[in-house]
Amino acid sequence: MTARGANNFPIAWVIRGNVAPSSLSRAIQEQLRQVTGLPLSEIQTMDNVVSSSISRQRFNTLLMTVFACLALALAAIGTYGLMAYSVEQRTPEIGTRLALGAEAADVGRMIVLQGMRLVVLGVVIGVPLAFNLTKFIQGFLFGVEPREPVTFVTIPVVVSVTALLAVWLPARRASRTSPIDALRYE
Repeated sequence: MTARGANNFPIAWVIRGNVAPSSLSRAIQEQLRQVTGLPLSEIQTMDNVVSSSISRQRFNTLLMTVFACLALALAAIGTYGLMAYSVEQRTPEIGTRLALGAEAADVGRMIVLQGMRLVVLGVVIGVPLAFNLTKFIQGFLFGVEPREPVTFVTIPVVVSVTALLAVWLPARRASRTSPIDALRYE
């Protein structure tokens, strides 16, 4: 618990106890008032002092987390949209493949592999760029090294799994396409 004198008096006391700080507050105020003759203006627990000292870093971390989640959602939506459009444009081709005897699982696998090629290319280009750009966000990081290996492994995995789901949905729809309906599409 810390205490500060009235009128922002530059004296601060730090008191350590084995009981809850709120139970000692009145007794501490009375004792310090008797010793110094001054009333106390501010009594805080050390947890509050530490919390207020790192509040800006916590806000920045929360803000960056929100933006990262939005970026992940936008990437997933964009990947899904691109693959859904590609599958829609290729409906006659998919129908022809299915009509000629291609297995639905093979068609789905083909579409997933084509979509994931782009994702892998993005990860291969993005990770080294991110590694080199860490010096620009170093001031926003609190308690984390800018080039932490866990981050550079976890984020590409999360992005790849999200993209796999975004690619798998149109591929599943394409593999369930009826050859007759696909050939009538044109």
